[in-house]
Amino acid sequence: MKKLKEICSKTGDVFARFPMVLVMAFIAAICTVIFIFRNSPRYFQDNSEDELFAISKIIIVACLGISLMFAVKMISQRIGKGFVWEILGVLFLIGFYFLLPKKENDFTEVYAFLLIPTFILSHLLVSFGAFIGKERELNFWQYNKNLFINIFLTAVFTGVLTGGILLAILAVDKLFDFHISGYRYAQTASFLAIFGSSFIFLLFNEKGLEYLEKEGNYPQILKFFTQFVLIPLLLIYVVILYFYSIKILINWELPRGWVSYLVLAYSIIGILALLLVHPLKEKSAKSWVQLFSKIFYFTLIPLLVLLFVAIFTRILEYGYTEPRYFVLLLALWLSSVVLYFILKKNNTIKFIPISMFLFGLFALLFPYFNAFSVAKRSQKEDLEKILNENQLIKDGKIDFTKKINIKVVDELASKAEFLYQRKEDDFINRFLDYEKKRKLDSINTENRDYFAKQEFSKFFTNVHYQGTSINPSGNYQNVFLRVQKMNIPIADYEYLLNGFESFQNTFEIDGKKIEISPIKYTSDKPEIWINFDGEKFDMYPELQRILFKYNYSGQYDVAEISFSKIVKNYEFKFFFGSLQKQFYSNEPPKIYIQNNYFILVKKLD
Repeated sequence: MKKLKEICSKTGDVFARFPMVLVMAFIAAICTVIFIFRNSPRYFQDNSEDELFAISKIIIVACLGISLMFAVKMISQRIGKGFVWEILGVLFLIGFYFLLPKKENDFTEVYAFLLIPTFILSHLLVSFGAFIGKERELNFWQYNKNLFINIFLTAVFTGVLTGGILLAILAVDKLFDFHISGYRYAQTASFLAIFGSSFIFLLFNEKGLEYLEKEGNYPQILKFFTQFVLIPLLLIYVVILYFYSIKILINWELPRGWVSYLVLAYSIIGILALLLVHPLKEKSAKSWVQLFSKIFYFTLIPLLVLLFVAIFTRILEYGYTEPRYFVLLLALWLSSVVLYFILKKNNTIKFIPISMFLFGLFALLFPYFNAFSVAKRSQKEDLEKILNENQLIKDGKIDFTKKINIKVVDELASKAEFLYQRKEDDFINRFLDYEKKRKLDSINTENRDYFAKQEFSKFFTNVHYQGTSINPSGNYQNVFLRVQKMNIPIADYEYLLNGFESFQNTFEIDGKKIEISPIKYTSDKPEIWINFDGEKFDMYPELQRILFKYNYSGQYDVAEISFSKIVKNYEFKFFFGSLQKQFYSNEPPKIYIQNNYFILVKKLD
């Protein structure tokens, strides 16, 4: 009874101290449960895309609110006025919700470059918000160390709790024949992963800031991990990077693009390692840790040069995009960190999260120089440059009859797609005559930007393939089939299964197991199969039969894309929303399924 009272007391304390964090977690968890139900086979026909998208936006904003409201709580525990800070946090979340598009079709990759940095910024605010303008160097470290440990413990506890409850549900289902639907497991796991993990994390934090920043013993496991695992691995990576730099100098060649990510990974993980061992006195750290602590920022100087060369090689060739902008911004931030810790004697580790937060705000909000403005301006300039270099402008419009290489067409179409995704239709349309503008404007599909890119490519009527990897005899094909209105006649069938292009799915019908493979490309042909009760059949020949009726590149609107297969007295009928075939020289044709496909199943008499 005493233990029960203690648990109830701690639970009450959590709800009293962190109400807004738990409200956000509860909203996100409940909306996720609803979202899964609306996507379940039981509710599939009544599905509303607009409603689902609105729910998904609430989930995104509420998940952002979990970290934001925790940061607000930490700040208010330091300076007071908690109610005011919470009101400001709620107003920000409401504004952020309306900043997201109203329709799913408008939710392009652009919003990923808004959402991911915003989530990172909210977590950075958690790390330093309560320590702005305060010395408290050791308290700052203890606070973040305890957060780090609590996050790890939360992951372990939540994983065990979720796994245990799911196994309990499975046991009840199998032992008592409750026939619990598969989506119920997903709902349970999602609720525990969101609300459960938030509650457990807050339990570990007890009173909040007062508990988190108090001094404590340095965790031995953290010391062991940093000294004997993390830092030795980083020393290996820096040696590899230095040898690669020497190779570049000897061969006098430009660095490969992916080296940017390796340098960034080494830099950020190295900074994390230094933060983990920050309070250790030199005598309590191993010799290689002492050496690494002294030389780390100096080792970054030549790697930063390599990083900037790699970044600007891509930018000068292809222009700015949001990912390249953020990589460049990370490089500039790393440079500021290196200069700060090398030049400033009385430095503070708070500079690391605070400076990254300010760089992130700059990238998202600063007029004219933010990531989105720079990327759009760069791609517009590059598009005009390519048109002028290839003399494709005639009387202010693109001359689509002029002979042009397929590589140039692909580059122009990619830039057009980029600008369409960012609602820069007017810029593209100024280069098109009325008929072509009307044709692009008439495209009304879920993936309008992609189809606009395909249509834009087809405008060019005099394309050659010389000097490319595409068959110079003209055997290159890009055939795209799409169903504008996908109506699936389900009346005569017993089951409706949903297949995915990239995930292996397992279903059960009348006690028989069905496995649907993801598409895998081998040297001979795509591998896409179904295994029904031990009998495996290949879908590729059927897809090939459908697509290979079309001998010329282009987009084709068709009434239906389907085929049937009978296996073990069951009829399987496959419906596809779209199919694509691409054929290059010296390569097997590749078949792509652009979205989910559906399988109707019935038992034959």
